[in-house]
Amino acid sequence: MKLRRILLSGLALAGAAPALADPVEDFYKGKQLQFIIRTPVGGDYDSYSRLVARHMGKHIPGKPTILAVNMPGGGGIVSANHVGLVAPKDGTVLTMVSQGLPVDQALGLNPSLRTDMKLFNWIGNVVNANQLLVTWHTSKTKTLEDAKQRVTQIGSTGAGSASVQLPAFYNNILGTKFKIVVGYPGGQDIDLAMEREEVEGRGTNTYTGYQTSKPQYLAQKLIIPLIQVGAAKEPDLPDVPLLLDIPVKAEDKPLLAYMSKAITVGRPIGTSPGVPPERVAALRRAFDLTLRDPEFLAEAKTQNAEVRPMTGEELASVIRDLIDAPQGVRDRVKIALEPKAADLGTTPK
Repeated sequence: MKLRRILLSGLALAGAAPALADPVEDFYKGKQLQFIIRTPVGGDYDSYSRLVARHMGKHIPGKPTILAVNMPGGGGIVSANHVGLVAPKDGTVLTMVSQGLPVDQALGLNPSLRTDMKLFNWIGNVVNANQLLVTWHTSKTKTLEDAKQRVTQIGSTGAGSASVQLPAFYNNILGTKFKIVVGYPGGQDIDLAMEREEVEGRGTNTYTGYQTSKPQYLAQKLIIPLIQVGAAKEPDLPDVPLLLDIPVKAEDKPLLAYMSKAITVGRPIGTSPGVPPERVAALRRAFDLTLRDPEFLAEAKTQNAEVRPMTGEELASVIRDLIDAPQGVRDRVKIALEPKAADLGTTPK
């Protein structure tokens, strides 16, 4: 009888035992994650990063907090190297990588980029939007044809950024005469330089970036888009030439296709190489849930922040395709993206 009571007691205790612990939840519970931002405060990289950081934590098992940390420099290379080489490889550090860095690595454009984009664990892409080169409304350059006839000063950040690569590409392949003024810390600094008429335009920014950070530029027609790059035209910009549609020599068409695919990288979020797969999977699920979260979408709407997500798996595939593209195509794109010395200028002191 005594043995029966012991057995029944043991069974009752077993039935009341809690479910097996989730090691991912246990790891993240009580943690503070960092979201490294590649630009100074302001601009769409900063606003999108902070928007995701404010909402993603509640969808990660254990509900950690996420602290946004600005780490500007080198067109995003400083922050990418930090996350890829220095940050803990445990899934506690996220970043939104510069759109142009996978191409930078694929072509070996900048030796200061020491991390490997293929080894990053890609969490997802917030928005896939076309890149625009714009001029300020007071510039005499109003069309792409004007840009082929006169030198137009265009503000950009630094090596490794699309703001340098794309104007150089236009000069080398389309025959434009952009003077690429390098050295601005971030996009908001270029915007201010345009407003002061220190430069005539901005090397590149997404359409959604202007919607988010400078909606008045669009509403008041303060900027004039000369060209857009992406898989298809922005619905709001049917009259702005799309790079893919511009007539070029047959041998140059693969270069236009490569650059157009590169733009679909958008605003990519990743974490360090070497993070355990189960944490990467949890972060990807959290990202997907965040971008469907009604509270996230409501705040995005108040910021005019367009949301066109891409999953981490899809993003990783695009980045691999760019880095592993045929060598002949990469060699020619590399030449096209290198600005000539005569096309470069520096910011005023």
